[in-house]
Amino acid sequence: MKSIMSRTSSLFGLALIALTLLCAPIASFAGVLVSVAIAPPALPVYTQPVAPGAGYLWTPGYWAYGSGGYFWVPGTWVIAPFTGALWTPGYWGWANDAYVWRAGYWGPRVGFYGGINYGFGYIGVGYRGGYWNNGVFSYNTAVNNVNVTNIHNTYNETIVNNATAATRVSYNGGAAGIAAQPTAEERVAERDQHRSATPMQAQHEQAASANRAQLASVNHGTPIIAATPRAAAVNDRSSIAAQGATTRSTAMSSATTGQNASHVVHPGKDARLEPGSLHPNSGAGHQVNMSQAQNQAHTAHNGGERRD
Repeated sequence: MKSIMSRTSSLFGLALIALTLLCAPIASFAGVLVSVAIAPPALPVYTQPVAPGAGYLWTPGYWAYGSGGYFWVPGTWVIAPFTGALWTPGYWGWANDAYVWRAGYWGPRVGFYGGINYGFGYIGVGYRGGYWNNGVFSYNTAVNNVNVTNIHNTYNETIVNNATAATRVSYNGGAAGIAAQPTAEERVAERDQHRSATPMQAQHEQAASANRAQLASVNHGTPIIAATPRAAAVNDRSSIAAQGATTRSTAMSSATTGQNASHVVHPGKDARLEPGSLHPNSGAGHQVNMSQAQNQAHTAHNGGERRD
């Protein structure tokens, strides 16, 4: 009898674990290889919420993939998990006839994130949004929405305007993707000790996956919640909608009734065929000279600490 009960308990436990994995967004697990045949949509156009306080770092939004297809995980402010921590965003890359998700991570330096111009300091190479100085994070107000009355550790470094360099492509490689390779410094960063996304970041992605209005098939690439002031604060009144997004009530109604669930127009071809401004590539009012960024790599701002 005890043997039967033990076996039943074990089977129930395995079933519970399997159910949990099925309910979770696919791209949330760094150890699981996620590959998709269809390219992710273009990055939506949105503004950045004001930083909630000192010690928060901006983590840009991205398209994750779940059972319902691509869904938008809003950009958000996250408390740094340790002093000197910098966030390397995840990215989709073309490999083996599919788009493969490479999860983001925390580390002392910013590594390779596909050359994707996520904006707000993440210009495709390194991070221009701030740096650690004697244990305190300093914010670049040229690309971050910071209330200088409340946060005093700020500076202003202009990012060169170059409209021709702006792009909303959200993946690396393939016929229409970003053609970027890791720099020497980014290869060094790959060997650093890394930490995966924090539990709050995981909760943030989970909340996005549970909201049908975030599905690309529902919002057509313009999510109603493009950015939030804090992780998992999807119902916060300060949340930012993408430019051109429908109203919250309309989006939720469509998500509930299944309307507007047509196929999304993607920036690239089907993978099997080989494929504070409003713009995500322009930070807070500035578009980036990508060629200059690629050449210089901005070593001082890509490191975990800078002392002037």
